[in-house]
Amino acid sequence: MKYVLLFVGTMEDQERWDNQSKQEFEAALASAGRWFGEYTRAGKIVGGERLKGPQAVTTVRSANGKRIVTDGPFIESKEVIGGFAVVDVKDLDEALEMAKAWPAQGVPEKPGAWLMTTARRRAIDVLRRDKRYAEKVALLERSTIEPDTAEADDRLRLIFTCCHPALAPEAQVALTLRAVAGFTTQEIAAAFLVSEPTMAQRIVRAKRKIVDANIPYRVPEGPELMPRVDAVLAVLYLMFNEGYLSRGPEVASRRDLTEDSLWLASLLDRLLPRQAEVLGLIALMRLHLARGRARFDPTGEMVLLPDQDRSLWDARAIREAVELLQRAAALSAPGPYQLQAAIAAVHSEAPSWAETDWEQIVVLYDALLRLTDTPVVRLNRAVAVARVGGPQVALGEVNDLAMALGGYHLFWATRAELLDELGEKALARESRLKALELCQNPAERSLLSRKLAR
Repeated sequence: MKYVLLFVGTMEDQERWDNQSKQEFEAALASAGRWFGEYTRAGKIVGGERLKGPQAVTTVRSANGKRIVTDGPFIESKEVIGGFAVVDVKDLDEALEMAKAWPAQGVPEKPGAWLMTTARRRAIDVLRRDKRYAEKVALLERSTIEPDTAEADDRLRLIFTCCHPALAPEAQVALTLRAVAGFTTQEIAAAFLVSEPTMAQRIVRAKRKIVDANIPYRVPEGPELMPRVDAVLAVLYLMFNEGYLSRGPEVASRRDLTEDSLWLASLLDRLLPRQAEVLGLIALMRLHLARGRARFDPTGEMVLLPDQDRSLWDARAIREAVELLQRAAALSAPGPYQLQAAIAAVHSEAPSWAETDWEQIVVLYDALLRLTDTPVVRLNRAVAVARVGGPQVALGEVNDLAMALGGYHLFWATRAELLDELGEKALARESRLKALELCQNPAERSLLSRKLAR
């Protein structure tokens, strides 16, 4: 397991460091060198370096309830990060022991604050499966990191900063996914169905624009607030989708990312109460999470919706999500997230795949197309059309999307399913092979391979 140790101090610490005598400086440097040397030789430090000043970098992080500039001239901070070390150890306890052994300032009062929030969350997720879970989580929860207060404020500020109207809409979303969610450029490019170099250029231009335009690091107020909400919702939606079904080759899904997206959406709801689309997105996320236990079998293989054991679905969570969606609908401000949540609700309330109200789903997709006419929405609608009008009609609609979605693996996977229903086994196999070529998610690849082996 990998963690990032941050070397954090105050401006006063920096002053004392700068003003120490040559002997003191050399002694401290030698002491730190011994620490690095010992753990590097043991193969536990696998990366790290000093960090440049805040004027040269581009994101913002928070720790111990205070803002720390690590990447972007968005704020001034009374704390500084001198550097970081990437450590590869067996568990969180060993990482904490390494932090305690740091010689320069002695043992931190609460060494949990030396671990980045992301590592802390991932550790909690792993420790849920550990036999000493309760004891270790109690240690983590005594950490000085407070995700519900300072981190919440900082992450919302960072999201709204990246979603400034001075940036192009697609650049807003891409930059936020990079800075807030930690997505790789490859993951963001896959989400937008564009090439990685194109997305890299887009992100670089957005960062420069923030610096050049001197965009402030804050949550906007008054009339400035609402124009940014759509971009913020788009970011949270893409974050959730990446967690729900990862586009990368390492993991099939990332529950921590889906829960983080839901948490941030809930913070947005507190900031903007009675906003129908915010409620709609939260309802959509909850409905998907409510079906989470049935999505993979005990061996980690993906189980598609028609074959899922619906007794594993969280009926209470589904009811609560539907009630939230009804609250959103009562505000009489329909939008795409509410419609997607309504489609998910029809699926979630159906006793079985065969008993799903497909006509209602097609009607909802038609309404969604009037608001958001995208090739992916049309592809999803075609799946419902196949249940109402038959696979031949649906295949015609899918084929019309070939130019727009030729690089999207689910286009080919959907086409293969429809060709199978029509008895076109050879053509179905060709489409499935193309889907496998384009797909990186390990669970989806395994599913496609099993179907090809039939």
